[in-house]
Amino acid sequence: MSINKGNSAVPIKRIIAGLNEFHDNYFSSHREMFEQLSQGQSPEVLFITCSDSRIDPCLITQSQPGELFVIRNIGNIIPAHGTLNSSEGAALEYAVHGLGIKDIVICGHSHCGAMRGLMQIGNLTHQMPLVYDWLRHHAESTRRLVVDNYKDCPADKLLKIAIEQNVLTQIENLGTYPVIRSKLHSQELTLHAWIYEIETGEVFAYDASRGQFKLIENRLFPVPNPLISVHSE
Repeated sequence: MSINKGNSAVPIKRIIAGLNEFHDNYFSSHREMFEQLSQGQSPEVLFITCSDSRIDPCLITQSQPGELFVIRNIGNIIPAHGTLNSSEGAALEYAVHGLGIKDIVICGHSHCGAMRGLMQIGNLTHQMPLVYDWLRHHAESTRRLVVDNYKDCPADKLLKIAIEQNVLTQIENLGTYPVIRSKLHSQELTLHAWIYEIETGEVFAYDASRGQFKLIENRLFPVPNPLISVHSE
């Protein structure tokens, strides 16, 4: 069933054509893989990122179906443990306890509209009240940190700082979940804070030893588990 609203026929026809292309070509040539996937999943990484249409976790990591367990929302936010009706919390618990995930990536991105909105949050009150509530409740600590400590920075620099600090805030929020904290303490889980730069295709990872995001290159990864001392005490 479809509901016709406006001129959406051309985009959805392209999507349906893509479905047919997938089934007739990719699926047919990878049928054995999908038969195996139908028996169950064993993803290697939990990848948490933004709903932004410019971000495709499987594309930028060149992962195959079944390799990533993905959580996406506005601003790649993980509400702290105890938040009522948090689908993110349920997904975390399932990924770590149910699937045995060993690595969690929180990946922010350049030009993030959610973080831009966070820095001008008053403008969202009437235009997008649900977005306002989401950011106000779950990203206020990021906004306050940036506004209080970097108020003299130009707008573009301020946005970059907000994007980075938001990812680190979500790393901290991960540590409030009992299942995450337990796995960190036993060193069965590793956290990674990443920033994907849309315009260059490069990914920067937080290096806890240097306190800054560093380009991932030559297969060398910066020191993982940012802020690990906070979580594993």
